[in-house]
Amino acid sequence: MKAIVYERYGSPDVLQLQEVEKPSPKNNEVLIKIHAATVTSGDCRVRSLNVPAGFRFIMRLVFGISKPRQPILGSELAGVIESVGKDVSKFKVGDAVFAFSDAALGCYAEYKCMAEDGAIVPKPSSLTFEEAAALSFGGTTALDFLRRGKLKRGESVLINGASGSVGTANVQLAKHFGAVVTGVCSGANMELVRSLGASHVIDYTQEDFTKNGETYDVIVDTVGTAPFSRCKASLKKGGRLLMVLAGLPDMLQAPWVLMTSNRKVIAGPVTVRVEDLHFLAGLAEVGKFKPVIDRRYPFEQIAEAHRYVDTGRKKGNVVITL
Repeated sequence: MKAIVYERYGSPDVLQLQEVEKPSPKNNEVLIKIHAATVTSGDCRVRSLNVPAGFRFIMRLVFGISKPRQPILGSELAGVIESVGKDVSKFKVGDAVFAFSDAALGCYAEYKCMAEDGAIVPKPSSLTFEEAAALSFGGTTALDFLRRGKLKRGESVLINGASGSVGTANVQLAKHFGAVVTGVCSGANMELVRSLGASHVIDYTQEDFTKNGETYDVIVDTVGTAPFSRCKASLKKGGRLLMVLAGLPDMLQAPWVLMTSNRKVIAGPVTVRVEDLHFLAGLAEVGKFKPVIDRRYPFEQIAEAHRYVDTGRKKGNVVITL
């Protein structure tokens, strides 16, 4: 089968199209023929090791010290079950599914095996394969942080970086949970963010949300530009700062913030639950959650897709079609 392989960390040029052995499912696994995958900011960070302060060595420990331990990137897919192991009961050949491999990666390929009790869910019939492939990364990240932040109906939430994959998911989910949403993005993306459910939108090139006197119950920072030191005055008493993208110094500061103020910083790895994929699929099925797709690239142009994501200017998700 064809796969995009990288054998060293670096620029998008390290990504190479190669022929590799097609996997065969174990007794408890399904083999998925992939129709669509995505290029996430996470994929780009793993490829380049361009990560927040303090995490480069940790990334090497997880993904490979001198070279990548898993040579095939990609954490999101949508496709069709082609074959199943003898012990599989949840899926059958021909089922359309979407899946999230998270740190196991491996989705930049024509086929992938996954355990049937992994993060695999039937594809919502109302979504295309491209849309379904883009459900997981932004959606599960947003859900996990909003859950940890204990967002309540009627609370005010500001989302910094509201037009990216995690940002667009946060806007829609916070709105669904009954919050009053303010999005922060560039002027070019204001209408998009407003269309997703934001009541207020701030163009960060024209206005600094930390200096306009407004305060919020929850601030979600998806892009790493709103540390507690910058936005503490924008948090109400009892307010929570959800740091989706945080350096190690910011994370280590969290206990001190809790002890010395009436506010809270929440950071750290996302916990992915298959129940969250079912929840996102259910919302998508009835039109209450829709992945935003910026660009689609053919499989062979995945390096170009990485270059685009590296710019930091994508709107929602970048999809790879096979």
